[in-house]
Amino acid sequence: MRTPDESVLPASEHLRILPLDVRCDESVRRAVEAAGPIDVLVNNAGVGWLNALEGTPMDIARDIFETNTIGTMRTMQAVLPQFRERRSGTIVNVTSTVTVKPLPLLSVYTASKAAVNAFTESVALELEPFGVTVRIVLPGLAPETSFGKNAFGRIEEAGGFPEPYADYTNAVVEQLRQHSGPVTRSIDVAEAVWRAATDPNCPMKLPAGADAVAAADWDA
Repeated sequence: MRTPDESVLPASEHLRILPLDVRCDESVRRAVEAAGPIDVLVNNAGVGWLNALEGTPMDIARDIFETNTIGTMRTMQAVLPQFRERRSGTIVNVTSTVTVKPLPLLSVYTASKAAVNAFTESVALELEPFGVTVRIVLPGLAPETSFGKNAFGRIEEAGGFPEPYADYTNAVVEQLRQHSGPVTRSIDVAEAVWRAATDPNCPMKLPAGADAVAAADWDA
């Protein structure tokens, strides 16, 4: 965790929480070193962002890509030597169904996750000869997590929505808050990640959550 908090997960002798900031080479190196031999890497770190492109400061856009996209590449580079030498290992990259069903005000966030999708499908080919498996898990809307709350907090810090987009953004935000359809639960993502990590017949892209399954036609 970027800010380690042991209260987030149930205590277990099989669980160890380490500090890890995927934006920092040294932090990743220390975490991988402390973890010891790794069988499965799950790239679940991510930051959200909801705003029009005109309302997105470039420093925030860079931070989103640094965490969501470059961070995934950074952690993969850190574990690949041991996977390659051992000729085994699994990598699961968690992205989002916004990459298969475009939604308004999510252009920058979607771009960061779509880049991971394309990158993952390509790198899977170069790692296959070394016995390394790479998969993608795509969750849908997950209101029970703090992801949305954190995204809205960043908007306020950046000065809110651009005034010319006020009517449009207000309508979109209200629609999101009134959402009453199927959603993704945390357990849905956990189960999808587990399948991606353990099932050799798992497809390259695996939806997580009822809304994720409904977002597109899946070969699951």
